[in-house]
Amino acid sequence: MTSPTATLLISCPDQRGLVAKIANFIYANGGNIIHADQHTDFAAGLFLTRIEWQLDEFNLPRDLIAPAFNAIAQPLQAKWELHFSDTVRRIAIWVSRQDHCLFDLIWRQRAKEFTAEIPLIISNHPDLKVVAEQFGIEYYHVPITRENKQEQEAKQLELLQQYKIDLVVLAKYMQILSGEFIAKFPQVINIHHSFLPAFVGANPYHKAFERGVKIIGATSHYVTDNLDAGPIIEQDVARVSHRDEVEDLIRKGKDLERVVLARAVRLHLQNRVLVYGNRTVVFE
Repeated sequence: MTSPTATLLISCPDQRGLVAKIANFIYANGGNIIHADQHTDFAAGLFLTRIEWQLDEFNLPRDLIAPAFNAIAQPLQAKWELHFSDTVRRIAIWVSRQDHCLFDLIWRQRAKEFTAEIPLIISNHPDLKVVAEQFGIEYYHVPITRENKQEQEAKQLELLQQYKIDLVVLAKYMQILSGEFIAKFPQVINIHHSFLPAFVGANPYHKAFERGVKIIGATSHYVTDNLDAGPIIEQDVARVSHRDEVEDLIRKGKDLERVVLARAVRLHLQNRVLVYGNRTVVFE
């Protein structure tokens, strides 16, 4: 077992001495820094950093790290998050009828490719209940219509609270979440079957085929109240040719979707994604 670590994700107005001030906070309290990454967005005037250190022999107990660092962060006008490597977060996977991303995430979690629990699957269809039963995961069928959307989203929020969910992953959940839902539960990752911003909305492979594209892609992003326009975490592409039919594009696209969504979830769980505005910095 590796020793537990703490990670700070920080964004603040760029200024002199930032690296020294942050590193000195850790050094002065007996911490050993094992990873430090930074980026300056000169156009936005922002400094962004991820810094990780070992908690063994760190002088501050965990519950005092945040208030102690806040005394440094406030004068810097910094936005920041503190995470611990041994925190096991709880994921709810939301699906409709397609199962390829659902299976992939469960297999990777069982293979310990990322550290998390998956206690809950929610779907607007009953079709994939058999998958949940196969893996011993609770499954809730919550059908959504235009008329009952507000009421059903309230039920979904209750389930997230009941199961102490930290992150929702939309693994081909073919419904649009309302702005009210996102405001109450903003930690949502989606997989979109297109290389955004191209071909937003439904049927992107058909649109791509009609356009005669030479590459197709998949995009995983955080969900906002703007359709398919949230901060992008991960993307990838595959080449296609004039010989490929729509079915070939869909098959190749599903392979991309699995990998891209898994990468995005892993990066999020490893605290490597820093969101600022509608953009991300991903410290790999």
